[in-house]
Amino acid sequence: MLPDGLSAIRVGGFQPFTTLDYPGQMAAVVFLQGCPLRCVYCHNPDLLPVHADTEIDGREIAARLKERRGLLQAVVFSGGEPLVQSGLAAAMDHVRSLGFKVGLHTSGISPDRFQRLRDRVDWVGFDIKAPFSGYGGVTGVNQAGRRAEASFAMLAAWGIPYEVRVTIWPSLIDCEAVRQIATEVHRLGCKDFALQECRDPATGEAMGGAAFLDEDLQADLAQRFPGFSVRRASHARAA
Repeated sequence: MLPDGLSAIRVGGFQPFTTLDYPGQMAAVVFLQGCPLRCVYCHNPDLLPVHADTEIDGREIAARLKERRGLLQAVVFSGGEPLVQSGLAAAMDHVRSLGFKVGLHTSGISPDRFQRLRDRVDWVGFDIKAPFSGYGGVTGVNQAGRRAEASFAMLAAWGIPYEVRVTIWPSLIDCEAVRQIATEVHRLGCKDFALQECRDPATGEAMGGAAFLDEDLQADLAQRFPGFSVRRASHARAA
């Protein structure tokens, strides 16, 4: 492992406190640079490329986390897409050595790297972009759906808490697409399922969508998933 563990990753942002990113836990969020997907609604486009001039020294993050022991319960790795970074496992090991639980926000883009995290992560927020057969229109990467499906099957078998989140881009994700995603993940035992409203990257306006207006759809999801929730676009990432 590199000197401070967190030096093994390219950090693009740090949020020192949140109650939103790991359910039931007071947490900090480490935002990793890099993502192979180009989702039409991406709310962190500054993190998509890896830029040395905007990188935060991992040793600085490690020092801040040490100061917050006893105040925070968990550290969440988000992005960007954390799985693109080969040093993620080392960074998680370091966070765990400090006494924190480990959370992960991911699209599951790399099943091989995801598999290596099985004994390192305590909770996962799994972002499903579309029905697994239809990722191309949302992400620009057709094969991403196959990879996400493989990673989600692993996660469902691990037995750790997780949440599936579906962000609604209205012209691409309609009620039928939500039902299809829900059926796929419910079959594998998902209990926590969230619909998330996105903002138009160009204007910042909340996009809405039929899924937020369809009471029958929401009633069906609430019946299928004990932890069903709806999140309208009201929170922004802290840099």
